[in-house]
Amino acid sequence: MSDFYELSVTAADGSEVSMKDFEGKVVIVVNTATGCGFTPHYKDLEEMYEKFHEKGLEIVDVPCNQFAGQTPGTDEEIHEFCQLKYHTQFPQMKKSDVNGENAIPLFKYLKSKKGFESFGKGPKAVALSAMMKKIDKDYKNNPEIKWNFTKFVIDRSGNVVARFEPSHSMKELAKAVEALL
Repeated sequence: MSDFYELSVTAADGSEVSMKDFEGKVVIVVNTATGCGFTPHYKDLEEMYEKFHEKGLEIVDVPCNQFAGQTPGTDEEIHEFCQLKYHTQFPQMKKSDVNGENAIPLFKYLKSKKGFESFGKGPKAVALSAMMKKIDKDYKNNPEIKWNFTKFVIDRSGNVVARFEPSHSMKELAKAVEALL
């Protein structure tokens, strides 16, 4: 795949969502979980969505259960949790794999365009780094998604311009998005 807009993903209701629908918009694609220490990122994502949606921001939420089984529910249960706890309004996709043989094409593409750079600084970054060393000694050198709430930012032309690991500041993500709007 050479173009973001050629990709699609399955929505929680089973329909296909084409990335072409988001042409000309700034898009955040994020793998999420309902039972993770980073789950409160939903609050920040929803605030960003409310603040910037009218200016052209879209968020593609892809629940994933590949990281410590932290998204055990059905698509319906996940959606209900997000709406009740975080009042999310952005579209939620079908629970999918983001790594390995069964990774959905959207995440294969995103990882091919923006590999892992670092967890950043701070206690959460140190904790993730220590955990990853136990799971994958070569984690720094492969583009695989490391944990829940890894966010990719796509500009209005369909270019993958940034990757934010879950330990990166949500304020930095908001600044990057706002600069593209």
